[in-house]
Amino acid sequence: MSNENFNPLELLRTKFRYPFPTLKNPHADQLQEITENQWIDGEYMWLYQNNPDLRKKYKKTKTAHIAAQWFPTASAERFRPICRLMLWTLYNDDLYEESSPDDIDDVHAQSIAILNGEISVGQSTIPLASMLASLRQELLQFIPEESMHRFTQMISRYFSGLKKEQEYKKNKMFPTTAECIVLREDSICLYPFLQLTEVETGVILPPEIHDHPVIRRLQALACHLVTFFNEVQSVVKDEATDSIYYNIVKVIQNERRVSLEEACLEDLRLHNEDLKEFVALQASLPDFGVWHEAVVNWVHYMSMVLSGWKNISTKLDRYNKTEFPSASELKETLGHNQFQ
Repeated sequence: MSNENFNPLELLRTKFRYPFPTLKNPHADQLQEITENQWIDGEYMWLYQNNPDLRKKYKKTKTAHIAAQWFPTASAERFRPICRLMLWTLYNDDLYEESSPDDIDDVHAQSIAILNGEISVGQSTIPLASMLASLRQELLQFIPEESMHRFTQMISRYFSGLKKEQEYKKNKMFPTTAECIVLREDSICLYPFLQLTEVETGVILPPEIHDHPVIRRLQALACHLVTFFNEVQSVVKDEATDSIYYNIVKVIQNERRVSLEEACLEDLRLHNEDLKEFVALQASLPDFGVWHEAVVNWVHYMSMVLSGWKNISTKLDRYNKTEFPSASELKETLGHNQFQ
């Protein structure tokens, strides 16, 4: 089968469909301005002081507008830490995409220690320490320590996924499709955001709800769905940056020896299976007693992440053109010593 006329982005636009509402936070522009002026060109300017082009690329990613689709009803004040997290995920991904797996362990440990309040920025050696410290401070205005701890555990899962990705890349080895789905569930970094619905709604759910198998499954499915969408979207970028070893589409292609188009269609089939399960679970949630309405609402917010991601990401230059920063640019700007 020929790939000549196959356009992955067209497949995304026409075949990846979500039966969920799409809302957008009215504070998106305000927070995007803060992101660009106070953070990218302010607090975190030193990360790439001499690289205005790179700063421009980050601005074009419109992180506050992505967050606005995921957290459509948060007040400006509650929306702020969510936007800071969104920028952090981007920075962190790009900084460590090319690192060796061993380097990730130290960044992982320090990041978690800062988020847990166990070490100060001064005691840390990682570039994004102050960003994480600010994030902790801002989140604790709205959620208790217990929720913060759960959020931090989800950040930890993201780092574990990131490390596994680097191991496959370093060894130039493909996982199986099943292994890749499990790995990407963590590395896509959606779990931390799903915990922050508590920041948006102001409703703090008890641990037994967070631990409930149906709620855990719904979150896992949400991570899978965003990943299946993302893999088709970034397959060209991943081919360019040698990140094919953990792109599900490329993994399917390797495992089945099929064309890119066939691999994308298999990815779509897996996506639709998980979407069907998500919709079925959402429609028949168990009875959560006094918390039932709050849980229904949380799952509703979870669903808007899926439709919101499609809505915003199909418009982003980061995926649709070559607007992604290269790791070598980032390494240069941070100085070689950070990566030794």
